[in-house]
This record gives sequence, C-alpha cells and structure tokens, in this order.
Amino acid sequence: MRFDVKDTLCRPLRLGFGVAACGFLLMAQDAAADWFGDTRELMGATVSVRIWDDNAVQAERSVDAVFAEIDRIDKLMNSQIETSEVAMINREATTHPVVVNPEVFDLMLRALDISRLTRGAFDITFGSVTKPSGEDLKQAGAVSTKRDYGSRGYLQVATNTRNRTVQFQQPGTRISLGGIFGGYAVERGAEILIERGIEHAVVTVGGDTKLLGDHLGESWKIGISDPQSNEDDVASLLIDDQAVSTSGDYVRYFSEDGERVHRIIEPATGLPATGVRSATVVGPDAVITDALSTSVFIMGVSDGINLLKTLPDYEGIVIDAEGNLHYSEGLEYILRKGEPESSESQN
Repeated sequence: MRFDVKDTLCRPLRLGFGVAACGFLLMAQDAAADWFGDTRELMGATVSVRIWDDNAVQAERSVDAVFAEIDRIDKLMNSQIETSEVAMINREATTHPVVVNPEVFDLMLRALDISRLTRGAFDITFGSVTKPSGEDLKQAGAVSTKRDYGSRGYLQVATNTRNRTVQFQQPGTRISLGGIFGGYAVERGAEILIERGIEHAVVTVGGDTKLLGDHLGESWKIGISDPQSNEDDVASLLIDDQAVSTSGDYVRYFSEDGERVHRIIEPATGLPATGVRSATVVGPDAVITDALSTSVFIMGVSDGINLLKTLPDYEGIVIDAEGNLHYSEGLEYILRKGEPESSESQN
C-alpha cells in the first residue's frame, strides 16, 4: 500500500508538491517513515486514504480502519441502500414520527441549518422533486425573483430534538444526505487517524478532501481542475489542516442527445443548475464545505460569493459558464490562474 508522494490523489482537486522539496523533506524525516495508502470504490465514488507513518503494519491497519468507517457510514446513510437508516425514514416518516439514529439525526439537523442559511439552494428533500411542468418552471422563476433557490421542501421535515424523531409533513417527501455525507465521511476518517496518532494525512471521498496537518513542513498544494479539459489546472492553493470540496458539472454527468448533463440539481426546478461550471470551497469542516460547494454552484457566482462573505472561516473559487475565475476576497493564497507551473514544481 506504499505509494509515490508525487501521485495525483483525486479529481477534480489535485494534490501536488515540488519534487525537490519532497526529496529534502523525506530525507529529514525518520528513515523508517513513508507514505502509505490505498484507493477503493465506495459510496459511489473514488475513496483515497494517504498517511505518513513509521510503521507499515500500523499504517495498513489505520488505512483499513478509515475505509471500514466510510463503508459503515455509506450503509447507514445512503438512501439508495434499502437497509439504511435514511431509506427507513423515507418509507415511514410520512405516516408517523420516526425515531432516528443519533448520528443520522445530528447530520440531518446540520443539513437543515444549511438549507435555511442558503435559502433552499441546499435541500436534502431534492429527491422529492419530479420533472417540472411549464407551470412549475413559471413558479420557480417567481421563487428565484424572491432570492430563494429551492423548492423549500426542507420545511416539510419536522424534527423533534427531545424525542429525536423525524416526520414528513407532506406525502411524497423523501430525503437524501448525498450532498453532505461525503464530507461527513472524510471528517470521520480524519478523526480516526488523529485518534491513532497520525499527524499528516489526506482522506478523499469523491470531490471532498480533508487534509491533516501539513505536507511534512510544507503546505499542501491543491490544484483546481479546468472544467473544460479536466486535465489542466486553472488555479492552485496552498493550505494546511483544512477541508476542500468541489462541485462541478464535469464530476458526475451523463450524455443525452450528444450533450453532457450533470447531476447537480436545482431544487426549485428539478433540473441541472446552470451558470457555473465548478465551485470549490475551503474551510475547517468538510461537512460544511461539502454542502457549501453545492450551494454556491446552484446560487451562482454573485450570490454564492456573497454567501461566503458571511462565513469568515470559509472561502471559495467559482468558475462560471464562460470559464471565468471568481474567488472570495479572503482567499489570499491563490498561487496562479491558469499559468503553467515551472518544471521544478511539476508533479
């Protein structure tokens, strides 16, 4: 499970560092220490775990523990798995209050808070939306004029914190935690590694990444992929001990009549959101960056950036439909904008 530190670890975020600097840093560390990790398919996404450790057996056990935890979360929270807690809620919560697993309940409450914060751009009930009629689209336009972004289906989810119950107020309501539990999974993976004494690591689930510590004395270098090619970087960030999430129209999509149709759905219409190609959010908590990257994508450049201005610990980069780059004012560690890296810093 040992791997080359110059490997590309994930898409659409790329992790890199200068080759010369890496060689020096590795020599300066304990001679027995090295990078260890693995990549597997879980949660319908590519999951990657990379850690720095001086004990190969211990490292393998730590990596396996993270994958086991992510698999557990998937089985607990994936609405597509019939035996999951969320699937059970969807079956029963329309007819009566359902007592919910504490872990799922807490994440639902966080999701509902984000729905209120984003005025419905993030909505765990988006799965309830069917293909809209002309009248639906007309109404959605009226909602948009009022600066609301969703169908407000999240208001149909009634929670009782004392009894830890959930009940749907409208027939046909369904929830999905797919827009937030990837971030939760990487946070839990990082917590497991911290408990095991790991100080430098990367945990990635799809477009969500948690970075533990720094890269052995240097900042982690995060490359933001060009949505047009998904091969080149349009910007790079230097960050430490943070979470990074990207939502893009090129990450999950299907082809229809020769056109690429992505799966980031605007709750108000049930249709793919337009106007943005990619939204990346950086901050301390992957649960929040996961939800915010989706929200910013749906809200668009102006409102999305304005939302981030109200959250001092979170910053973002948005690529609009024309390929223009926009980033929040606090993101001062932008390294470049579409400029090629020098040969010394190539992966």
